[in-house]
Amino acid sequence: MSDFITIYAEATPNPDSMKFVVSKMILPNDSVDYRSREKAEGNSPLAVAIFDTFDFANGVFIMNNFISITKLPDVQWVEHITPIREFIKDYIESGKEIISHTKHLTAEEEGEIETKIKRLLDDHVKPAVEMDGGAISFKSFKDGVVTVVMKGSCSGCPSSTFTLKAGIENLLKRMVPQVEAVEAEAE
Repeated sequence: MSDFITIYAEATPNPDSMKFVVSKMILPNDSVDYRSREKAEGNSPLAVAIFDTFDFANGVFIMNNFISITKLPDVQWVEHITPIREFIKDYIESGKEIISHTKHLTAEEEGEIETKIKRLLDDHVKPAVEMDGGAISFKSFKDGVVTVVMKGSCSGCPSSTFTLKAGIENLLKRMVPQVEAVEAEAE
């Protein structure tokens, strides 16, 4: 046994997603989001194991010190939380590989507007989204429209559209006058 860890489950605004918080960092400064076992294959042994063990798993998102699992709509969380917590705890304590391949993006020169948008997202939006078991990342800025990628429990969440328009779009329009709209894509 390499580490003793604790894990607790935390509800997210998306009723189909549950956030499992681990007492140690498991994927610092990066995130992965898999909406099927096939997409996880060759990239995340942990995500593959979750899909294989829990047939109701419909998505696995891993970031920092948490794992958000999205379930099929007709499954209730109540009977699955404890087995998932125990599975994740045993998996991590055994020292098994979590991620076998992470993509590293090369740094590109960015314009002043894109840099300011990214800074606002990092400082004001990401922390709140992460608390709800998801992640948001900047994709592009073109013709006044900011495109962001929603991951984890935010992807497909009923309240994410409201959050996007009422919160994120208003913040960016107020702080960056060139922003006219914000759109989201699920990854």
